[in-house]
Amino acid sequence: MNKREFIRNALTMGVAAIAFPKFVLSRPVNEHTSKSRVMIKARYFEEMTDIKAIKCLLCPNNCVLKEGQSGICRTRFVDTGVLYTQAYGNPVAVHLDPIEKKPLYHFLPASKVLSFGTAGCNFRCLNCQNADISQVAPEDIHALDYSPEKLIQTAAELNSECIAFTYTEPTVFYEYMFDTAALAKKAGFKTMMISNGYINEAPLKELLTVMDAFNIDLKAFDNDIYRKLCGGQLEPVLNTLKTIKDSGKWLEITNLMVTNYTDKPDDFAKMADWLIENNFAEVPLHISRFFPAYKLADAEPTSISAMEKCYQMVIEKGIKYVYTCNLRTEAHENTMCPQCGSLLVSREGYTTKVAGLTANTCTQCGRIIPGVWTK
Repeated sequence: MNKREFIRNALTMGVAAIAFPKFVLSRPVNEHTSKSRVMIKARYFEEMTDIKAIKCLLCPNNCVLKEGQSGICRTRFVDTGVLYTQAYGNPVAVHLDPIEKKPLYHFLPASKVLSFGTAGCNFRCLNCQNADISQVAPEDIHALDYSPEKLIQTAAELNSECIAFTYTEPTVFYEYMFDTAALAKKAGFKTMMISNGYINEAPLKELLTVMDAFNIDLKAFDNDIYRKLCGGQLEPVLNTLKTIKDSGKWLEITNLMVTNYTDKPDDFAKMADWLIENNFAEVPLHISRFFPAYKLADAEPTSISAMEKCYQMVIEKGIKYVYTCNLRTEAHENTMCPQCGSLLVSREGYTTKVAGLTANTCTQCGRIIPGVWTK
């Protein structure tokens, strides 16, 4: 199945679209109500006794909540002076995906990945492509019934090599993700988080103990645009990138070029300069094309010529592995050796073939190619 067919099938089948037809989702459970909402104690919060409130310490939003209030993410709420999460065991999407869909291009190519996510997000992106599941609370949407144990069992039954936390923002279902990842590691699965990177240092460092790979969305390189487009800040995401890189876990970065927001060449140049200066030259960068969605439904898709210009710019600045995504061609999707130019990994849609690698080196010139190429 090529990429165009995959996207067409996904749109036809809706949010529960399945990449591998033999995988059948469990029967949806009844919609949760406030009387039956999930209540799992949150891992990161502190009491503010002077103002009778709770401060969530999971992400840089640092929500201060009074009794009965919910956080920006819509998944965390205060009940009898304790912070709880209602995003646990109730995913709104469970699919078997090719790993290239994440996208992760230098991590176990052609692997099958059991992927899931719950409702909720700690951003308010104007261009959100999954607003029907990310911009709602878990109690306000039909969900599936999957405990961490059931997810591991399902992954094994489907011969999946990996488990991915994705679709919405995994940070907001942190406890569910952590418990599932811990079980997955014990069972021999690789784990990966596809995230906006908006997470505080302490929970991130704990998460690193059970996570193998990350793709982080670096959504802009201007703090004002970050606030306007996403409702977040740039600096915490940069800190997340540094922390992951320093940990030695596998990392790839995605930048979505949103028309009139993040498609400015000057800002793109600043991003590339920062990546080079902070030793990210060998970290794969995915430049993704924007298509109109949600509150930017009337915007124009990203100019292909603008994407090509930015692609050439970051290559010239020294980023070694740059890919373009969401195009109707396979331009710049192959992995090429930056030393001798030979083809290492070919990709056509979600069909991937390792062509020029021996272990982690280029077969032609012997250059080490960073990545996790074998399990």
